[in-house]
Amino acid sequence: MDVVRALQVFVKVADAGSFIRAAEQLDTSNAAVTRQVAALERHLGARLLHRTTRKLSLTSSGEAFLEKARKVLADVEDAEAIVGERRTDPSGTLRVSAPLSFGIVHLSRMLSGFRERYPKLRLDIDLSDRVVDLVADGIDVALRIVREPSANLVARRIAPVNFVACASPAYLKRRGSPNHPSELAQHDTLSYSYLSAGDTWQFLSASGESVAVQINASVHATNGELLRELALAAGGIILQPSFIVGGDLSRETLVPLLADWETPSLNLYAVYLSHRHLSPKVRAFIDYVVESVGEEPYWDKWRPTQAPLPTGRPRTRGR
Repeated sequence: MDVVRALQVFVKVADAGSFIRAAEQLDTSNAAVTRQVAALERHLGARLLHRTTRKLSLTSSGEAFLEKARKVLADVEDAEAIVGERRTDPSGTLRVSAPLSFGIVHLSRMLSGFRERYPKLRLDIDLSDRVVDLVADGIDVALRIVREPSANLVARRIAPVNFVACASPAYLKRRGSPNHPSELAQHDTLSYSYLSAGDTWQFLSASGESVAVQINASVHATNGELLRELALAAGGIILQPSFIVGGDLSRETLVPLLADWETPSLNLYAVYLSHRHLSPKVRAFIDYVVESVGEEPYWDKWRPTQAPLPTGRPRTRGR
């Protein structure tokens, strides 16, 4: 029996809570996963999992063994990574999670060059605005847009994510342009559902004045690209990250509003599990994204100048 492989399968089953889900993540059959766990239990002379038709759970022996198995696998991964860095380019499968809009608009443009640079790597990309569980979903690295990343994850800041209130020229011709954030309450507004402040949009002036505006949104949506399309069709005013609307602002198909006011920003992070040694494939991916985005995010090139942004920032689940 390949003990290391059996440990990998057992940990994956324990994390996934399902033989079927573990098999999907391991790209193998349910029967193969079941055989591996059964062989490990025979080798140890102990039952590790309670199996019923509805539920899978760890035995007391399984709980104790799981912690040790994780440590053994982490040590093996560390050793392989150290040797692998000296021997070969990154290889294997890299599972990446990213927010839906960012993944479609920006990550998709980076992947061709990344694949060309690292041809031995296979990519498995999960695009979703939900916050995935890196362990349960078998994710190697996730891109997240938040104020601060989770304390239980290792994080590398890639770039600021600046927000812009904007609308189409056709909408502004019909309804006029607001001169103060408080005037947004009388406009058609399109709201991102995952913004933690809900329908309260926050602004800060250069003089330090802070304004929180309660908008009366005509549309709520869980995806920024949909809101962008509505804004382009003169549907109303949006408050969206510049990585979604930066191209439209450059082409002037959307017009930035309230030039004397800034909106709170977030940060784009790459996060991964806290192993002692960062695997070459994860390091290669993060370095490539940082290199591609640049010191000043390329999607902010529409701004003639970059004024300092306020430090108070709302948290979102994703974008």
